[in-house]
Amino acid sequence: MEFRDYYKVLGVERSATADQVKSAYRRLARKYHPDVSKEKDAEARFKEMQEAYEVLKDPQKRAAYDELGSDWKSGQQFRPPPGWGDAHAGREPRGRTRGASGAGPEADGAFADERFSEFFSSLFGEERAHAARAARAAGRDHHARVELDLEEAFRGATRTLELRHPQITPDGSLELRSRTVRVNIPAGVTEGQLVRLAGQGEPAAGQGAAGDLYLEVHIRPSAHYQLDGRDVTLSFSIAPWEAALGAAITVPTLGGAVEMQIPAGAQSGQKLRLRGRGLPGQPPGDEYVQLKVVLPPADTPQAKALYEEMRAKLNFNPRAT
Repeated sequence: MEFRDYYKVLGVERSATADQVKSAYRRLARKYHPDVSKEKDAEARFKEMQEAYEVLKDPQKRAAYDELGSDWKSGQQFRPPPGWGDAHAGREPRGRTRGASGAGPEADGAFADERFSEFFSSLFGEERAHAARAARAAGRDHHARVELDLEEAFRGATRTLELRHPQITPDGSLELRSRTVRVNIPAGVTEGQLVRLAGQGEPAAGQGAAGDLYLEVHIRPSAHYQLDGRDVTLSFSIAPWEAALGAAITVPTLGGAVEMQIPAGAQSGQKLRLRGRGLPGQPPGDEYVQLKVVLPPADTPQAKALYEEMRAKLNFNPRAT
């Protein structure tokens, strides 16, 4: 079958409003109505106009038809895309008896027992059962990206998002509508995690449930911690005597400072684990404290003397191994 360009039939642009579509139909109907027209093809033209108007006056049918507009042109052979009937089948228009002479130009369905074209039926008239399912179909899901600091990922956060979605206006045009949503992001989210917020997506066109909102979490780099899944690593400076003799030190964590014991003989680069001190979860992550031995500068006579004494008295060769 051939694709039918309904906009061309009525002589309007694709951007025409509902009022412009109606006005064009009325004008042509006065010219081609079979009861008054003397044109030899008036009946066929009038039927073709009715079919075009049936689609373009209905916002849902028009939106479905417009999806084909970029891929098909008038006169081309048409075959509905796979799954089209499931998503876009509508109500089959019911014919009416032919109106008496003098009926107005908007006497829809002037030809009682004649069907609309095969093209129209392939889009809207063959699958009534699908119409009910379409009416109950859920709205589309929305996806958004949200950025958090590591501390927010640890304790949870709140964000206000602006979402946009297309919506058909009463005059049949398509516009973007905006709405704001306040969302709570749970504690313990990880890099790249999807957080699902049920019912916060695009509203359904019919009676179906709204879609869901999926937030993709991205955690900003931290000035203090390195993140690996739920585990965090902290580089922590200690003095030579703390490393050599051992010491009890206070270490920061995402949940607050804790005391940690450094074993005697600790080495620079060694990692000590604080179990359960990473991001919350099942199970929670850990915090790894990576020791960094920092030498005091030899910038005074006393400091230089101490280093000289150490060199003389300690039998130590750092390159022995």
